[in-house]
Amino acid sequence: MSITTEAELIGMKKASEAVAYTLKEMRNYAKPGISTKELDEYGGKILKDFGAKSAPFVTYGFPGWTCISVNKEFCHGIPSDKRILKEGDLINIDVSAELNGFFSDNGGSFVIGEDINRHQKLIEASKEILRKAIYNIKGGVRISDIGFIMETEAKKRGYKVIKNLTGHGIGRGLHEAPHEIANYRDKFNLTRFKKNSVVAIETFISTTSTIAETQKDGWTMAGNKGGFMAQHEHTIIVTDGKPIILTEMNEIWN
Repeated sequence: MSITTEAELIGMKKASEAVAYTLKEMRNYAKPGISTKELDEYGGKILKDFGAKSAPFVTYGFPGWTCISVNKEFCHGIPSDKRILKEGDLINIDVSAELNGFFSDNGGSFVIGEDINRHQKLIEASKEILRKAIYNIKGGVRISDIGFIMETEAKKRGYKVIKNLTGHGIGRGLHEAPHEIANYRDKFNLTRFKKNSVVAIETFISTTSTIAETQKDGWTMAGNKGGFMAQHEHTIIVTDGKPIILTEMNEIWN
């Protein structure tokens, strides 16, 4: 969507506060010994307290309030009583919601407890690449140029990007135009970022895979060549200068 009124700006800020606070609190709550279902229920209650509705549940009938993916699961992981978090697990939480007709989206990967499996380097790469990408976005910049930055920065660090997962426009719906903000230079995408538009920018930084494939449960995605992936995401407003990061409260860069 494009922000044209003060009411739209306030609406997007409130929806973004709900998802950002939920993600931050879920990250603080996650610890060895709890199930991903318990973590999801905790996040679902926070969203409900804001008066917000889970976007994947409302939009797609997803079987959970949030997406929680662990270790070799890349994204869209279904919360489960049987999935117990362990020390050193790589976990990704993606929280998106609707509040009063406005949608916002954010996510982040982190390690449960001590980094005994050495995932932190991948996580830091994803965070740094997201920061660099976001602060190069302004009205008129080609979407493919931001993808080029992401892939170049990933390669510098010895990583790959997932080519069939992308960021997207957001606002009055969970996924809006521009529908594909890829992590690589898509030479066929001539679209430019527009001033005042709202977009969800996401990294998909991988150790070995370049494609995410849907698993047997119909939701969870994992790499075509295995390995691990880190994802970090902010919802932002594009300006003529520095973007407005609506989900900054999630503290994924801290």
